[in-house]
Amino acid sequence: MKALRFLAFAGLLVFLWAFGFFWRDIQQGQLPSPRALAMAFGSEGQANLTPEQVFKTTYNRIASSYYRPVKTLDLKYAGMEGLMASLGDPHTMFLPPKLAESFALETRANFVGIGARLSPDELGAKIAVVFDDGPAATAGLGTDDIITTIDGVSFAGKGVDLLVSQIRGKEGTWVRLGVLKKGETKITTYRVRRAKIITPTVEGTYLKDSQIGYVMIASFSEPTAEQFDTVMDKLSKEPLKGVVIDLRTNPGGLLETAVEMVSRFVEDKVVVTMKDREGRRSSAVSLRGMKREWPYPVVVLIDEDSASAAEIFAGVLRDYRKATLVGTHSYGKASVQEVKELIDGASAKITIAKYFLPSAEDISRKVDIDGQYVSGGLQPDIVSKIDESKQTSYSDFGDPKNDSQLRRAIEVILGTPPR
Repeated sequence: MKALRFLAFAGLLVFLWAFGFFWRDIQQGQLPSPRALAMAFGSEGQANLTPEQVFKTTYNRIASSYYRPVKTLDLKYAGMEGLMASLGDPHTMFLPPKLAESFALETRANFVGIGARLSPDELGAKIAVVFDDGPAATAGLGTDDIITTIDGVSFAGKGVDLLVSQIRGKEGTWVRLGVLKKGETKITTYRVRRAKIITPTVEGTYLKDSQIGYVMIASFSEPTAEQFDTVMDKLSKEPLKGVVIDLRTNPGGLLETAVEMVSRFVEDKVVVTMKDREGRRSSAVSLRGMKREWPYPVVVLIDEDSASAAEIFAGVLRDYRKATLVGTHSYGKASVQEVKELIDGASAKITIAKYFLPSAEDISRKVDIDGQYVSGGLQPDIVSKIDESKQTSYSDFGDPKNDSQLRRAIEVILGTPPR
């Protein structure tokens, strides 16, 4: 008797489960599909579905059955992000349309705007750099000015990215900026005409006291090599005892630009050898006809934030004995990514190969279970750490009085012992 009651109870549970499984079909006045019946009673399980079918089934179930409406585009983007994150490769990622557009602007280093680099500020955004001959400079804006409003709308506490997106726009149009000038308490309104901006990625300074040329490269974008030539042409007019090329905090950029930059030092030489998933190897070789004369020592400054194309450039110059590396170890990004544009403006950045320097050195970064650096990256020829008692921020870079690593680089060039 107990066994009969147990079987009846079990049967009721199965009926209720099946009724719930097919309730949506019943509500719509439809019979459950044979495929659904098969899946429900085990004749065709998830194990027989392809990964694409599993994803599609789950996607459709969430889109149609979740307790509140969801945006299917958000579901798709979340799925793409999760798909790429599952690879455990921080350099393979899904870029939604806005992020993809921003990434493209960074690599091209041109956009329509006012010609200024902004940093966060609680009142809106502070102008960190004004580009020479740009609209901001023409309008009278300067370093440390704070942009508080755009076209009459306050941007206090709203984040610099949002502010930048509102400043950018169509070439030739005007934007009204409420600006708090340094040392003033009254906000002044400026009308600035948007224009096409080529972002300066290379800056040069002649250090007269030591007769050293200091060149800071912020990234390896499309115009970087040409900008480097312009800076070096200007510095070469001064009496030079050497050049310091600063790659600290440089996140890298385009492999093609790294090859162009290396071509200023060596020609027809292997820059990197790449190895794909099948073990096939290919090499990027420096170009002919672009080599410059370097009749003086060259030092390259690196740190843990020097990565990607910056590491290629520094590593190749070291391997061919064209420069001495000073600073601390670099990041250790020894992979090559390819960016694929998707149909809706999004992009997928995917690692397609691993690269090796001419010396065949593998500089791949290795970390512990907490993500802390263990090994990898370029090791400098001369280790020099920042003197934190004097250098308090990145703004001290390029100032020999406060920049201890730059002072060490100058000592290397001049052949003087460290103090």
